[in-house]
Amino acid sequence: MLSVLIIDDEEEVLSVTRMFLERFGDMKVVTSGSAKDSLSLLNNQTFDAIIVDYDMPEINGIEFLKILRSKGDATPVIIFTGVGREYAAIEALNNGANFYLKKGEEIQPQLREMVHMIRRAVEGKVVGKGIGTTQKILSDAVRFISEPAFALDRDGKVIAWNHSMEMFSGVAAADMVGKGDRVYAVPFFGRKVPLLVDMVFEDEHVIRKNNFSIISKEEGTILAWAKAPAKEGGERILWMKATPLYDGRGIFVGIIGAIRDITHSVGTDLLLQKEEESSGKVEKVDVPTGQGKMFDRLLGKSKSNYQEGLRLYYREGKYEEAIAAFDRALEIEPSHAWAWHDRGVCLRALERNEDALASISKALELSPSDEEILFTCGATLQKLGILRDDNQILSAAVDAYNQLLDKNPSDADAWNNMGICVQAMGRDDLSRQYFERAKDLRRYNKEKIRRRNLESLV
Repeated sequence: MLSVLIIDDEEEVLSVTRMFLERFGDMKVVTSGSAKDSLSLLNNQTFDAIIVDYDMPEINGIEFLKILRSKGDATPVIIFTGVGREYAAIEALNNGANFYLKKGEEIQPQLREMVHMIRRAVEGKVVGKGIGTTQKILSDAVRFISEPAFALDRDGKVIAWNHSMEMFSGVAAADMVGKGDRVYAVPFFGRKVPLLVDMVFEDEHVIRKNNFSIISKEEGTILAWAKAPAKEGGERILWMKATPLYDGRGIFVGIIGAIRDITHSVGTDLLLQKEEESSGKVEKVDVPTGQGKMFDRLLGKSKSNYQEGLRLYYREGKYEEAIAAFDRALEIEPSHAWAWHDRGVCLRALERNEDALASISKALELSPSDEEILFTCGATLQKLGILRDDNQILSAAVDAYNQLLDKNPSDADAWNNMGICVQAMGRDDLSRQYFERAKDLRRYNKEKIRRRNLESLV
């Protein structure tokens, strides 16, 4: 009879899982509500397998797994989680988990799958985990990711194509698994071209040469976006993520890739961006720090420089020249909130999102109650959060929109964008409420959006 330790901070989950494994898996089960207590327990007792929840207070499932493996403990571990995004599966597998199982509404099929995973994991420990077993684990992990995701083996062939990817690409897993030679790029680009998964070991120059704009490249994981043909014509923005995976011996076993259409989430300005800007050739302009000049202020030079910048940005789309004009205005009058704001809008259009956020934040300091500045701050955080796949930044965007809605609950754009943020954070239930609120305001002509009329200002 196999012995199993289950660690979860939800008493109901522990009770149901224990009952199922004992009754239908013929296993001896010990439960624990704390990863910290479990580590103490494991000093004196061993188990054939451990089931641990991903999201727990104090020590979460991944931290528990890291501690366990650092001690040389090779007990098979299955991560059981309600988090269905690709980073959770990658994190679990790269830190030595044997399997990854996603929680859902139908508990019995999941628990039956858990029984199979426990038996396979224990068998794998006895006979040694080969490359085929590791790839099977990788395939199982991708299947439980809620976002469009797929996996390639070491030879560049598709070994997993999850349900969300089927829906997104319009291609069934049965028609894609086993295919190589970049066939997996055809549903997105209409032809065989390198995707981010094909360039995960390349330097940034190669990635940019293949028309990808890099968002970040850290610890082997690459985030980038690229323009691709839209099904209805025109172009769309595809966000991609690629992460190589290794087994416990450090042997490369495959790559997980994720793809999303973020055209409507980050706005259409990326589609208008020039090629030289997307390849990182934009010259950086330092934020001005001068204290201003009294005579220039008296002569109205700050205002004229600001108006020149507004014209260049709004009428002509010459963002770099507009930034230079705003900088001249700010050198004379550093407290000009709108110069900081519009400067940030230009920086964002050039994909210098961190610099844009710094400039817009300065505008918010100077004018903390202005609705347009609050909206722009939220929109900039929203764009940065989606591009970086960072829930903390998205939460900051939601906070900015909430501040705006406290002042004006009838701003339909703020409700809609807040819905996009929480949807990107995996809160579909809440996003539907926000989207409905925005629709109702527009449907009944109750929306009130307070923004400047740039046409009249210019």
